[in-house]
Amino acid sequence: MNASPRRTRWLIGISTLVLLVAVGATAVILSANRSASAPNATPPASLIDADTRMGAVELVTSNIEALTDFYGPAGVGLSLLGETDGIRSLGVDGEEIIRLVPADADPAGPGDAGLYHSAILFPDSPALAGSLARLAGQYPGLYQGSADHAVSHAFYFADPDGNGVELYVDTPRDQWVWEDGQVQMGSAPLDVNAFIGEHLGDEASGDATMGHVHLKVGDLERAEEFYADSLGFAVTARANGAIFLAAGGYHHHVAANTWGSAGAGVRPATLGLGSLELVVPEASELDAIGTRLTEAGVTFERTDAVLTVADPWGTVVEVVAAGN
Repeated sequence: MNASPRRTRWLIGISTLVLLVAVGATAVILSANRSASAPNATPPASLIDADTRMGAVELVTSNIEALTDFYGPAGVGLSLLGETDGIRSLGVDGEEIIRLVPADADPAGPGDAGLYHSAILFPDSPALAGSLARLAGQYPGLYQGSADHAVSHAFYFADPDGNGVELYVDTPRDQWVWEDGQVQMGSAPLDVNAFIGEHLGDEASGDATMGHVHLKVGDLERAEEFYADSLGFAVTARANGAIFLAAGGYHHHVAANTWGSAGAGVRPATLGLGSLELVVPEASELDAIGTRLTEAGVTFERTDAVLTVADPWGTVVEVVAAGN
């Protein structure tokens, strides 16, 4: 389709950047495979309920105004849902996606465990294109790259604090390829200009959500023990110093890598990731998770509707029963 003059202005703003920015954020995960599925071509079953989803990601910041602007209506496109004691909640239609906590602290070190990126899932390509166009105009210097991951089309930014941000849309599930319980993902080229030009201005539907969270950890085996064996996610892919985990046959709700953090210990108190939230459909699911954590010797706190636990690197995970 032909770009209108307004679209062309946005595309030029991003086009120059594509030539200058390395796409380290889109490192190859697995070779893309769109061929017919092989034997055992079904997603692995998770111990945690199949309807588990991601909730809010909490970011600790010393510049809450800049992050509010970046994630807000003029940037990513989230709405300010409210503010309590200086803590701001941003999301869509009452659903919290990003929580901003003001603090005076040092930035995280490059080798620390913590956040690799939070990944906001858009309902369709027009909604994603609208967000990309706004960010291209307001924050062109924060764009980092893009990739066709076979299961998704993803675009990468850093927010004003340097936190990694992925904005993405899933491809149709019936096009995902599962082989021996592993989803086949890749990192094929994806032209951001063409994506915006094709989809910007078309009618969007649905709301954005927190699709997945990608973490930096010190050891993949310990990450699997915590996120798979204890919390209950199924491992959906392994490759290149990373592990991907999900519930309900999704490609991944949580990922962990050691690309720059191998051997990292417990995280110091810094700016960046504060906590991440998992939403389970029933409070009874908290009992099952609590049992697995107890058997693994992992301490946690529990109320009727929330279970709070820290992973081996001190990242706080809040498991919340839906409706609470």
